[in-house]
Amino acid sequence: MITLAFIGLLGGLITGVSPCVLPMLPIIFFAGAGGTSTRRDLRPLKIIVGIVVSFSVFTLIGSVILSALGLPDDFLRWGGLTILTLVGLGLIFPALGHLIEKPFYRLPKINRNDNGAFVLGLGLGTLYVPCAGPVLAAITVAGATGNIGWRTVVLTVSFALGAALPLLIFASAGSRISQRVKAYRDHARGFRIGGGIVMMLLAVALAFNITDVIQRELPSYTSGLEKKVAENKTVQGALAPAVGDASAELSKCTPGAAELASCGAAPAFRGTQKWFNTPAGQAASLADLKGKVVLVDFWAYSCINCQRATPHLLAWDKAYKSLGLEIVGVHSPEFAFEKDAGNLGSAIRKEGIKYPVVQDNNLATWTAYRNQYWPAKYLIDAGGTVRAINFGEGNYAQTEQQIRELLTAANPNAELPKPVDGSVKADVGVSGRTPETYLAYSRSTNLAGTSGKLTPGKTVAFGLNPAQPNDTYSLGGNWAVGTQSVTSTSGSQARLNYNASKVYHVLSGHGTVTVSIPGEPDRVIQVNGTPNAYELVDKQSAERKTMTLTYSPGVSAFTFSFG
Repeated sequence: MITLAFIGLLGGLITGVSPCVLPMLPIIFFAGAGGTSTRRDLRPLKIIVGIVVSFSVFTLIGSVILSALGLPDDFLRWGGLTILTLVGLGLIFPALGHLIEKPFYRLPKINRNDNGAFVLGLGLGTLYVPCAGPVLAAITVAGATGNIGWRTVVLTVSFALGAALPLLIFASAGSRISQRVKAYRDHARGFRIGGGIVMMLLAVALAFNITDVIQRELPSYTSGLEKKVAENKTVQGALAPAVGDASAELSKCTPGAAELASCGAAPAFRGTQKWFNTPAGQAASLADLKGKVVLVDFWAYSCINCQRATPHLLAWDKAYKSLGLEIVGVHSPEFAFEKDAGNLGSAIRKEGIKYPVVQDNNLATWTAYRNQYWPAKYLIDAGGTVRAINFGEGNYAQTEQQIRELLTAANPNAELPKPVDGSVKADVGVSGRTPETYLAYSRSTNLAGTSGKLTPGKTVAFGLNPAQPNDTYSLGGNWAVGTQSVTSTSGSQARLNYNASKVYHVLSGHGTVTVSIPGEPDRVIQVNGTPNAYELVDKQSAERKTMTLTYSPGVSAFTFSFG
């Protein structure tokens, strides 16, 4: 139980500092400062307790409650927006605020001195839509399938607590400022009105999903950490859905591996609801798609991670559909309001999605694929066998290369266009910095070369990319491919396109690496001993550059990282 609670808390903390929480911060700040009582120090805590209780209860059994009461799936969300709007009005008009709070005076232990702080937290908990991750996925599957036990409750509460801790800091900051800053006390009325206006504007922004536009443009600075948690074997064992022996062969595919594998027959779409973008709304089946390469994309329309991935899917659909690629979006909702077919239809039109999408409201297809992540991509060959799996954002160039390999295998005479993913806006790390890049087979990321595949245990001839796409690398010459590193043999080179002020390369063995950057003198790095990070670039500010590295035989390369 301690391990499970720690996993939940860690997943929540990562979520609590992710871009997903940004719309909540102004609300929490002003809510923490919004009380009129002199005993304000407990108000932030009670707001956060309300969020934890609301989020935990409604994430696990929200759908059951709504179904039992005969209420629409998005009732809770609109209820939360209503509470937020009323609280904003109450801050602007004190008399209305007292009238709104009056029904809660019957709850003295919770609200006597806090103007409904706990109830406000309950409302905010229905609006809190954290970024998808493996912990939240496990909680959502348990709630959707009714498989709720003490493990799920521990995981949910610990996740909610972890995600709420950063919010508590902002609420406490608002409370302290309102009590200790003289300017705030002297102009308390003006700050209350300003806070009320901010809350109402954010309610409108949340209602029309305006905040999504801002969030998807922000760097996904926590996605790398989320993926590391998802790929951890202890976490996978603790969170994996109990599906018995169903789809057991899918475990043969290592998520994120560059090499195509053979991972059994793709499970059928099951337990689904409405289909979109199919003739007359008819259901599609994998049996009908035999002969085509199929990319099954698990997503949820309010998931910011999924929204960032959608442009890549649209580009592939446009480039390869006529050549035999069929993308099928399996919409597996995180929250009750995402189950509404009207909401999903609006999101599909807004994103410009033309490929088939099906509702998986009960996560039956999700469970059949043993999925644990939003977004997740399962690549299926023309014979119906799963060949590759990728969790989360990233690895787009690699996934496109795998699509091209399967299309060529299905039709050797097919004339494929040039790879298109380089034209799609790159997903980069903090402040536009290139994300950490792994070179080995087991965790290869951002490989975009002209030839050669990472095949473990073999020496492979690779081809450098003449025009390296942003935030990718290619290999040239011969490399001995391992699961953790690649080792230079003869004519070994690498080409890296990066945006950073500092570039580090983890290397081991004995030899030299020559660093060539256009417009700068070459540098020679002496490598000697066990794996260590060697500094290749040290500038005052970030620059977009392409470097070519030449390795003497016997040097093992692990990763590129950036500062």
